[in-house]
Amino acid sequence: MLRRAFLATAVLAAAPLLALSQPLTGRPAPAFTLNDLDGRRVSLAELKGRYVVLEWTNPGCPFVQKHYSSGNMQSLQRRFTGEGVQWIVINSTTATHSDYLEPAQQKAWLQKQGAAASVAALDADGTVGRAYAAKVTPHMYVIDPDGVLVYAGAIDDKRSTNPADVKTARNYVVQAFAELRAGKPLSAPSTQAYGCTIKYGS
Repeated sequence: MLRRAFLATAVLAAAPLLALSQPLTGRPAPAFTLNDLDGRRVSLAELKGRYVVLEWTNPGCPFVQKHYSSGNMQSLQRRFTGEGVQWIVINSTTATHSDYLEPAQQKAWLQKQGAAASVAALDADGTVGRAYAAKVTPHMYVIDPDGVLVYAGAIDDKRSTNPADVKTARNYVVQAFAELRAGKPLSAPSTQAYGCTIKYGS
């Protein structure tokens, strides 16, 4: 299992953006190819046959910090990668924005947090972020082994920056996998994501 540091960035904003149209769950997930923080290529096509989680992130975002300072995000990464899930962290901040971090800086932050994602990938031109209509950090997606998008939205139902809220939150990613493993239809295939707005280029 790969254990690469990942990346992030965006600007603080509690409300989600509404300009992008989110891909429909139950449909094929948008194909993509990205470079990880070491410059290696990773594509969704290569991961067919496995569950995939996409996590949009930003070290400077208080909502992201909530899930990393509490250890919640790292715990989820370890849990699901340990079950064979490919967990990809994506940064779609444009390189011209002040929030942009160089790969080495992003790696250092993720390593300091003890992150355990499979891959951390760059999307500075925003192509993948726009394809998935990722609006905020964190914005979460689950793709099934057939390449179908089965969940898109928030990580949980506690729209706050308080790490203590993690313990009492309904985690939608955990819920999605529990229902998928049980062969049940997802009770919440899409939710409204919350967090810091992603800073796309023009």
